[in-house]
Formats: sequence, C-alpha cells, structure tokens
Amino acid sequence: MEEFAKKYLEIINGPLKGLNLTRVTEYDEFFQKQIIDSIIPHTECAIFQDLINEVDIVIDVGFGGGFPILPLAKLYPHKRFIGLEARRKKSDAVNLIAKELGLDNVKTYHQRIEEILINRPSMITFKAVSTVENLLPLINYEKGTSVSTVFYKGPNFFELENMENIPENWESIGFEEVELPGTEGRTFAYFQNLDVPRGTNANKQLVRLTQFI
Repeated sequence: MEEFAKKYLEIINGPLKGLNLTRVTEYDEFFQKQIIDSIIPHTECAIFQDLINEVDIVIDVGFGGGFPILPLAKLYPHKRFIGLEARRKKSDAVNLIAKELGLDNVKTYHQRIEEILINRPSMITFKAVSTVENLLPLINYEKGTSVSTVFYKGPNFFELENMENIPENWESIGFEEVELPGTEGRTFAYFQNLDVPRGTNANKQLVRLTQFI
C-alpha cells in the first residue's frame, strides 16, 4: 500500500496540484490521515467486513480527492466502485487518478446521491460528508434492493449527531470505534435499509444505478 500511496501523492502534488484535492501534502501525514484512515475498517471492523463481502458494488458519495474510494478499490479489485461527486473538476480528477493508479474497477461521476435510484445490492460509504440524519433521506432504492451504509465519523459522533431522527425506512446495525495513531480516532456508523422505500420515486427523475455500471 505504501507504493500505491507514494504514486497517489505524486499525482496530486504534480499535474493536479491546483485542484486542492487534499490539504495533506507530506507523505507520512498523507499515508496516515488519508490512506490508512480510508482502509482501516478493512482490518479493524467486523461489521464493515461483513457488509462489503455481501455486495459487488460500493458507492462512495462526496469523495473529494478520492477518499475512501480509491484506497478501498485497491484492496477490493473484484468489486465495482462508483463515485458520486457534486464538483465536476474533482470527479474528473479522481477518474484520471484511478486510471494512473491502474484501478480499472473505479468509475466516478458528477452526480448527487439523491439523483440515483439504487437497483442493485450496494454498500454506500460517506466520509467527511454532512450528517446521518441529512444523508439517509436522500437515498432512493427499489423495493427489494438491499442497501447498507457506512459513515466515517469522529470520536465525538454521538455528541454531535441526533440518532432519534433516523428515517423510518432505515435501521441502525451497529457502531465500531477504532483508534488511529496521529488522529483522534474513528467511529464507524452502519445502517441498513428496510424493504419498503419511504414515499414514492414515481415523480422523481432518477437515474438507475445500473446505468453507471
């Protein structure tokens, strides 16, 4: 993973430097706070491992400079990773980085999660993006389609976010806390959709997930 990280940082600090894809530009800090932080649930979190092993598709929302989508795609070459990013320049840049790193299992798009209808079993990752109660209602899925979510949160997650306002079509399936040297640590929050979608998607102009595969 170290060679992967070195090449990644070279690309970010090279032709893509002007895009400010990460505020961390020194290798040791980049490796710890971006790469290890992205992949730590792969080795330290049992719930994460169970969820990702159940699906073939991982959707990363608001990935910015490519985290956690690209490090995870490196670890799981046989899974399809789809990135959704509201900023076109960052979406295009991360597509380019993925190609430079030889990650042919990654595609990124200038799209928002609320514009997508998930019609294949999927796991969604959110890192440094809004709150759980704001994001879960944005997810649209077909009846009978299993969707799980993984939120990368800080150690004070329970103090900052209100778990009483979770949409009725989602249920919490656990939390895992992980120590990460050089940082304050991580809390991973997991949710699973229930079989019946909330409301109706009939009047929404949604793009089916399968169109991106």
